[in-house]
Amino acid sequence: MHEPVSGRPGDNQLSDALKKKNNIIIVLVIALVGTWAYLLWDKDQSRDTIELQAVQIENLDADKAAIQKEFEQAVVRLDSVTNSNSTLTNQVAQQQRDIDSQKAAIKKILNDRNATRASLTQARGMVSDLNGKIAALENQIALLKQENIALNDANMTLQGEKQGLEQDLSKSAAQNAALAKTVEIGSTFSASSIQISSIDVRPSGKEKITANSKRVDKLLVRFDVENRIAPSGPADMYLIVTDPAGKVITEKGFVLPTREEGDKPYTALIPVNYEKGTRQKVEFPIRAGQYNKGTYRLEIYHNGFKIGERNCPLK
Repeated sequence: MHEPVSGRPGDNQLSDALKKKNNIIIVLVIALVGTWAYLLWDKDQSRDTIELQAVQIENLDADKAAIQKEFEQAVVRLDSVTNSNSTLTNQVAQQQRDIDSQKAAIKKILNDRNATRASLTQARGMVSDLNGKIAALENQIALLKQENIALNDANMTLQGEKQGLEQDLSKSAAQNAALAKTVEIGSTFSASSIQISSIDVRPSGKEKITANSKRVDKLLVRFDVENRIAPSGPADMYLIVTDPAGKVITEKGFVLPTREEGDKPYTALIPVNYEKGTRQKVEFPIRAGQYNKGTYRLEIYHNGFKIGERNCPLK
């Protein structure tokens, strides 16, 4: 009988090599499949992340836009308040400065392209606070308006009262002026017992009345004055003596302002120290140097009024 023939060593080695190769190929295929699976899964995860980030960015943009709109509305509201009340805002200047500072902070956040949700949340809160301050400002301005209206009404009342007082004062002043004028006119003296005598002075000093113009040395004026309401004190009496030719016996600069006849030249001013309630005699000489035939005329004035007159004829 023949013995069985055993496998050759070369064949066994070839079989083992083939098995090992097949195993490597299987492992590589499994690894490749796993890599593809991981890549597909990672791609899905990245797409989900990108989509989530896009949604978040879109939400941030929407929030930012909403906050921007609220802020713009607040600014318009603030401008409307301050522009229509430019006079009253001077009284709320500190509130205005606080509001301006808050506006700047909000603008800074809204202008930041990389603004985070936290900063936008902060901005939203600041806008809400800004609206609260604007509301408080509106209330304060409304109150100030009411106070201003009340002050204007009070001022109008005071103006009316002032005008009334001024009218009363003007009326009283006019009445006082009229009364003062009446008293002044009433204080004008009256003259009585008026005399104007032509006097011849003899070498012995003796005086004698004469009508001869060639002998006359002076004209002697005598009269009495009195007034029951005039106070005691000095009073000026003015004498005007006119010669027969109608010329006043006077000196340069002697001018009397009268109340009814305008300015007139006068002959002499006689100060009288009057005592209230009495009748006082006045005597004064008029010296002309030379006297002519005709009538000399005497006029007496006090307080701008003529209070008496008398003629003195000479031959």
